[in-house]
Amino acid sequence: MFEILLYAIGVMYTPGPVNLLSLGAGLNGSAPRTLGFCAGVGLAMLILFALFGYTGAWLVVPEYQRVISLLGALYILWLAWKVGCSARRSASMDTPQAKQTDVGSTLTFKSGLIMQLCNPKAPLAVLPITTVQFPAVGIEGFGILFWSLLLGALAFGAPGSYVLMGARMGRLIKSPVFFRALNTLMALLLVYVAVDITYSQLSML
Repeated sequence: MFEILLYAIGVMYTPGPVNLLSLGAGLNGSAPRTLGFCAGVGLAMLILFALFGYTGAWLVVPEYQRVISLLGALYILWLAWKVGCSARRSASMDTPQAKQTDVGSTLTFKSGLIMQLCNPKAPLAVLPITTVQFPAVGIEGFGILFWSLLLGALAFGAPGSYVLMGARMGRLIKSPVFFRALNTLMALLLVYVAVDITYSQLSML
């Protein structure tokens, strides 16, 4: 069972779009508001672990996954637009609060939940655990729910740790120019994620 935790931590805590966006929000001083985003990510992973844990991999139908992924890509593009707009607004501000752009209000509980549920890479992280590691150690019935809750909590902690790391780093960085560049980078990262999701799905047609 220790191997399950090692694999989950290795997959969830490595840098990726969700974790890097959380780092950016922490740097921007939006840590308290971004906790909802982390909770949304954690709930999405809990749902996926429980769903695939009880049903196996038969729900991963390519046609359904393609539609969900493309809708998710559109939603992520909308998030990119919101983050990009906050970067442009901060560029016209001369106050010390210029670095406190509105990224935290963009990375909400709902955005974290939808972004992770629509992420086609999330099942790739979940399926090896639910279809291989769970049966290998005899996890079934209530045990699947228990482990889904535990792994969902780990999933919450992944972006949460990046938020806290960013918040600590943000206290050492004072230049508004840095934060405007950071928000622009976060917006471009979201665009990249949306394009990557769309390309990966269309390439399978």
